[in-house]
Amino acid sequence: MSRRLAVLAVLLALGWACANPPDKEIHQAQGAIDAARAAGAEQYAPAALEAATTALAHSREAVDQRDYRLALSLALEAQENARSAARAAAGQKAIVRSEAERTLTAIDGVLAQAAARLKTARGRGGAVATAASALEAQVQAANRAVQEARSALAAEDYLAARHALGGVLDGLNGRLEALDRALGSRRRH
Repeated sequence: MSRRLAVLAVLLALGWACANPPDKEIHQAQGAIDAARAAGAEQYAPAALEAATTALAHSREAVDQRDYRLALSLALEAQENARSAARAAAGQKAIVRSEAERTLTAIDGVLAQAAARLKTARGRGGAVATAASALEAQVQAANRAVQEARSALAAEDYLAARHALGGVLDGLNGRLEALDRALGSRRRH
């Protein structure tokens, strides 16, 4: 008999819960979405954040239609999606930060090589002077990009740092190789 009462109590509780709007769950879902935004989900996990906000909007629509069971289900889905968005944002943010830091380290190394090659190329004319001039311009652009990236990293805007560094390493390596070719052909003559 006590087993029947327990089952009946659970069913009554579920029925009562579905007879009222899931305000608490909706507020919790909104809080989870706000936390995901604060974690950077708009930039780093937009699809998961969109899923959460869509589920919450549908939950509110279900409340308006007095379908509280559906509203509860959607509010819980919104909470889970928001938590997933926050986790994904944190992970992606760490990946982008790490990429930007590795790229900065690589650029610093290539800038040191460029300085050494430019020193070797000083006072030479012809193709060496042309290649050296192009490398100097690339070094100046790289230094500006590095400064911008370091500022973005300090502000924890890792996407901006990655964007600032885009193509810098390839540009430096290309100009450095061109200068090396010019210096090599000069030595053969």
